[in-house]
Amino acid sequence: MRRTIDSTLFLLALLACWQCLHWVVGDALTSPVETALRARQLYATAGFWRHVAETGVAFAYSLALAVAGGLSIGLLLGLNRTSARVADPILVSLYSLPKVTLYPLILLAFGLGMSAKVAFGTIHGIIPITIFAMNAVTNLPPIYLRSARAMRLSRAKILRAVVLPAAIPEIASGLRIGFSVTFLGVLIGEMFASQRGLGYLLMNAIGLYDTPTMMAVIVFLGVFAVTANVMLLALDRHLHHRVA
Repeated sequence: MRRTIDSTLFLLALLACWQCLHWVVGDALTSPVETALRARQLYATAGFWRHVAETGVAFAYSLALAVAGGLSIGLLLGLNRTSARVADPILVSLYSLPKVTLYPLILLAFGLGMSAKVAFGTIHGIIPITIFAMNAVTNLPPIYLRSARAMRLSRAKILRAVVLPAAIPEIASGLRIGFSVTFLGVLIGEMFASQRGLGYLLMNAIGLYDTPTMMAVIVFLGVFAVTANVMLLALDRHLHHRVA
């Protein structure tokens, strides 16, 4: 009950700030009511949902590749502490690199279209997932791996029966971060070089100075991102609490 009240008060405060900004800047930012009316019109069109479907497909592919690649690389590196120590600063340096600078290379390699968006989303998400998965393994109590090796378990069996169950809470944290940055990467890819998707729709509205449409798309993206992150955060807390 307390959390619901806090969330409601926060939402009301956010709407009040939004309205005040509209009064200050004028037409550069539509009011909440104007945005809601435009959103109602926009969300009722079939074209909008085709853009949503395009973004959803690109995001699903990107997230699947980022999770599969990040977990595979991170778990394998984490099993060898020397490899993890060498890889950690390299991965952190790569993660700090602005991904936008790589977009010309992505376009040269994959061209315009779905493949470029998927690639751009994947490179955003794979590194944080790799780092979290690797650290989750290296931070396990050494007795776990020593016991598994004493029982002469294969590497695959160690990963499946020992490492994964113990490292799942930290891996879940990495997946939550990876989810957010992968989604951001797909949107940025659509904004730079695409003729379909929510990123393209947002960039087109900016180019036409169609502020109501721009705000309606931003609200849709914000609601999706917040809802997904709340669910992932609840799962993350549940897994950490269960382990604790």
